[in-house]
Amino acid sequence: MQKLSLDSATRKWSFDSLTNNLLIRNAIFPTSATQQADFTVAVNDAAIIGGGCAYDAFIINILDGRSFKLMRNDYTGGHGLYGSILSACHPGTGYNFEYLFSDSASRRKAYDFLKNVVPDGSFVVIRANVNPIDAANVYPATWQAQDVPQYGAGNTIYDLLVNSGFTMLDSFNRARCWNFVYKKNDVAHFQPQFDLSGGNYDKLILNVNCITPDSIGYITSPVFGPAKQWKELHWKGNSEDTTAGDNPTIDVYGIDQNGNESLIFTDLNLSFQDFDISDINATTYPYLKLRMKNLDPVNYTPYQMSYWRVNYVPVPEGAIAPNITFQMRDTVELSEPLHFKIAFKNVSELPFDSLKVKLIITDRNNMPVAISIPRQKTLPPDSLLTIDTTINTINLAGLNNLYINFNPDFDQPEQYLFNNFAFRAFYVQPDSLNPLMDVTFDGIHILNRDIVSSKPHISIKLKDEAKWKVLSDTSVLVVKVRFPDGSLHRYYFNNDSLRFTPAAPAPNNNNTATADFLPYFLKDGDYELIVTGKDMSNNQAGNIEYHVGFQVINKPMISNMLNYPNPFTTSTAFVFTLTGSDVPQNIKIEILTITGKIVREITKDELGPLHIGRNITEFKWDGTDQYGQKLANGIYLYRVVTNLNGKSLDKYKATDDNTDKYFNKGYGKMYLMR
Repeated sequence: MQKLSLDSATRKWSFDSLTNNLLIRNAIFPTSATQQADFTVAVNDAAIIGGGCAYDAFIINILDGRSFKLMRNDYTGGHGLYGSILSACHPGTGYNFEYLFSDSASRRKAYDFLKNVVPDGSFVVIRANVNPIDAANVYPATWQAQDVPQYGAGNTIYDLLVNSGFTMLDSFNRARCWNFVYKKNDVAHFQPQFDLSGGNYDKLILNVNCITPDSIGYITSPVFGPAKQWKELHWKGNSEDTTAGDNPTIDVYGIDQNGNESLIFTDLNLSFQDFDISDINATTYPYLKLRMKNLDPVNYTPYQMSYWRVNYVPVPEGAIAPNITFQMRDTVELSEPLHFKIAFKNVSELPFDSLKVKLIITDRNNMPVAISIPRQKTLPPDSLLTIDTTINTINLAGLNNLYINFNPDFDQPEQYLFNNFAFRAFYVQPDSLNPLMDVTFDGIHILNRDIVSSKPHISIKLKDEAKWKVLSDTSVLVVKVRFPDGSLHRYYFNNDSLRFTPAAPAPNNNNTATADFLPYFLKDGDYELIVTGKDMSNNQAGNIEYHVGFQVINKPMISNMLNYPNPFTTSTAFVFTLTGSDVPQNIKIEILTITGKIVREITKDELGPLHIGRNITEFKWDGTDQYGQKLANGIYLYRVVTNLNGKSLDKYKATDDNTDKYFNKGYGKMYLMR
């Protein structure tokens, strides 16, 4: 509503109020003022009323209590209306009704004018035009002495002014000017105001606000719609006035999907209270708004509208329904599928067409990622649509926000859109831990510069803790070998010498990829293996590359075999080095007494796993003979017998090997001491 109000108790419309201003200036000529501007009345900042033309006179101005329009005098015939004297001595006196208060007959005319002519509710402004000579004025005491005998007590101008609110009229007992403003017979809505000068030399300024009703107001309807089709507009009301004055009209505004308003019909008056609006395109304007201009410049009482109605074909309404179906974890691991499930319900009695759904993930860098959701089936009344999808989190490390919107961008008309969307935050734990690498040569973790087979099986295993981001690509490993001549060779996957086995599909708690490296090193010498590993998130396996040096000796040989410990009490193992590319098919250790009797033969199978390079047997001889009987304490001899492709192995002697002194013709000595 604008400039109108509705009483909640009576259900009556009324215009709002206007505040009008009167600025009244008065003085005594010529002692306190000589300029016409000091004898004026300004109405709403316009100084349109001038001063009087005679001493000892009332200057009366009347303003309508509703329109605040001034009553105009007419000086045709040499006098004014209603017994007022001619007051045309200077501009601005056309609204003055001037009466002499020095003459009883003139005072009576003023009384009759105020009592019987001025309408109730009018604002009355009275200024006293006073003679500067005290003795030249006639004061209220004299008025009463002269008027009461003629008109009776209570029927004089004095009584009227006092009863209207000029409670200090008796103070007008010497030459002093005054102003008085009241609202006739309406003290409830306006408190009378007055002022008096101190004497001959004072100027008066009385500032008065007067409240009047407005004559125009506006009522704006709520928004109607959305609609599939518009039908009719109906509005009704009544006028409370006996005199015609009400002039209500209706404007019809169309509102598009973006909230832009367009005026479609204007000034529909009382002849169009049942109006066809079916020509309005509901696709262009799914919403309507009405605005009534309520005008009554005659009676200042608004048209009492009872109702306005818009008939239309409505659209469906739906709402997101997490209370029925909702599933989503707030934290997942990187690359772990995020399962998202939520319901949307048609809560109206009309069906939806096939529904569009928008799903957007905003990542930690505030970048939107659209998740494709196909257009859904039609949704009948009171039916449920469930979105069930899986979101790939491989590129969503950190804090993210999920946004889902059913029927986005007003894809089809719907009553409300505020209940169609939802936001949900979720966190994807980043893959921040480094993977672990393990390298073996023929199943053994070698030391730097150990001897290995010239045809080794080098196994490189890369393990990562991220069970959802499996090591599935060959890019996670880079394999290089530095040859004895210093040249560096990189080996690539998917050939006979380097094969890649990816980790098992996610989820995989043992996320391990394997590279099987099967080189053939033809040249003897020192080599270096260099391996770089990373996981699928580019986390490196260690801060530096993996380096290990190794030696290759192509000729099959065996070093002196030592037993350890020696002497021994409970058991002893055997330590030796093999070279070449293959372990001998047969290898046997014979243990003899010092007389040459073989008391124990240890076969290759008993010795356990053997490999090219440095060996310490898993087997430990416990000092028993071939039948498990304990042998006596003392010195025993032993030797090793080998066979590779029908030939025994030559002896291998390393540069720093000084063990020959413990052997005699291939036999070593051990001491059993229980």
